[in-house]
Amino acid sequence: MSTALAYDSAASPDGDRQAVAISAAVTATSLSRTYGQGDTVVHALRDVSIEIEHGRLTAIMGPSGSGKSTLMHILAGLDRPNEGSVRIAGTEITGMNDNELTRLRREHIGFVFQFFNLLPMLTAEENVVLPLSIAGRKPERAWLEQVLESVGIADRRRHRPSELSGGQQQRVSIARALLGRPSVLFADEPTGNLDSTTSKDVLALLRRSVEELGQTTVMVTHDPRAAALADRVLYLADGRIVRETRGADAAEVLEAMQEVSGR
Repeated sequence: MSTALAYDSAASPDGDRQAVAISAAVTATSLSRTYGQGDTVVHALRDVSIEIEHGRLTAIMGPSGSGKSTLMHILAGLDRPNEGSVRIAGTEITGMNDNELTRLRREHIGFVFQFFNLLPMLTAEENVVLPLSIAGRKPERAWLEQVLESVGIADRRRHRPSELSGGQQQRVSIARALLGRPSVLFADEPTGNLDSTTSKDVLALLRRSVEELGQTTVMVTHDPRAAALADRVLYLADGRIVRETRGADAAEVLEAMQEVSGR
């Protein structure tokens, strides 16, 4: 099983935190993905290997056609690579059939997309608990209340999507993703359909879910300000990871993106 370094929250007697080895939340090895054949073949991913660290926010960036969405879809079990493997929570997923993948996504993966994908006839709370209801599970009431409070929609739980702003609808979709306590949450351009002020609020919410709930999150974004909130930024170009930054501010992310786009 792949491992990554993390720090034990308990300090040693001399005040130093102790480095310990933990399993990666998601591990991908030698991923390749092509579409089409012959002269029209497109190499979306080329021999990509990556480890997603537990309890961290990882951003994936790259110019249009770089392979970032393809990578996220394969990591989340929504697409299959032509070559390579993916492990989620220690389980290899690339050989799973559709039913097995559905169960894995239900138990281990949360999704937040640019478009909120809420059912208009259901209230906010009903939309949040819907995936668990479909799976025949009842939410833990205390955890449901904590999630609704943490995303700021507890007082909007009885409202339908048409009665909510875009930002509130995205908060509902984040609550829905968090409720199942996923091993990893995937966010694909989560602020792409929001204004700048609302985007800041939603990004702050994703950041807070990492810090306060320990939620492992992978976010695909084109926005340097969004990526600057991540612990780690991976940059793709022509289907390959070509650069990585940690702790970069928005200006540094933008500079890195410009360099990557000019390759």
